Amino acid sequence: MEFTVFTEPQQGFSYDDQLAFALSAERHGFDAFFRSDHYMRMGGGDPLPGPTDAWTTLAGLARETKSIRLGTLVSSATHRVPAVLAIQVAQVDAMSSGRVEFGLGTGWFEEEHRAYGIPFPTRRFGLLEEQLAIITGLWQTPVGGSFSFQGEHYALTESPALPKPVQDRVPVIVGGSGPRRTPAIAARYATEFNIGFQPERVVADRIAVVSAACEAIDRDPASMKFSVAMTTFAGGSDADIARRVEAVGRSSADIDDEANLVGSAQQIAARVERLRALGVARVHFQLLDLRDLEHLDYLGSEVLPLLRG
Repeated sequence: MEFTVFTEPQQGFSYDDQLAFALSAERHGFDAFFRSDHYMRMGGGDPLPGPTDAWTTLAGLARETKSIRLGTLVSSATHRVPAVLAIQVAQVDAMSSGRVEFGLGTGWFEEEHRAYGIPFPTRRFGLLEEQLAIITGLWQTPVGGSFSFQGEHYALTESPALPKPVQDRVPVIVGGSGPRRTPAIAARYATEFNIGFQPERVVADRIAVVSAACEAIDRDPASMKFSVAMTTFAGGSDADIARRVEAVGRSSADIDDEANLVGSAQQIAARVERLRALGVARVHFQLLDLRDLEHLDYLGSEVLPLLRG
């Protein structure tokens, strides 16, 4: 089983904050550092320092880390032209010596799009599907060949399909709760299906639905990695946990124990074991306060040994 940290830097954190967090996660042996792809803070609070771009950040981290994998959970299909995004991801993969993971979703934060002048179409599944087809198609085109595509949203004519990622296949992460289209898209393009912020009964249902979508196209469901993302508040005492909840503007009443990971190392380990039994192969610990390195230390020194043991 794999364990990552998943961050939300748009909530008020600089590149330096992210670098310190990624380096600490690497020292503790987490498998990956993921970040969201947003340009505006959600909710109230101090708007400074302002947003950081996901792939610019990951390019920097690629050169300043050594072993931890790096990715987005998830990039928005509305934010970038797919062929340019394919180049960016391939370049960061090279800069990291093959440590990139690529999550892509439809995008949902309309207010952020209005604020930065980014088009926000009502129907976005077509964008997502065409972007996945283009990006994976460009990467898979043999060197010396060319790639063309004609869709409703994008058209490419004899692209040289360069550069190539270092990895033979960059992991592609898709997630969502749609009953039909999302599972079908994931079955076709994804190496990982992510289930975000859901209780165990929903996790089990989503695994079953996506597994069926894989079988429908003669893909072995065992080739799909299933993961969960869960907001995490861990600590050795109730006071530690309460302080961490309060620090990110939440209250204990806001925290749904079924859809979040809350508690001591032993409590979190027990919950993860139940998820493992459902077929979950990766847990993304969503940590909302990047300046709380003690929180990361607790997970790394107290929780990870139990999970890996």
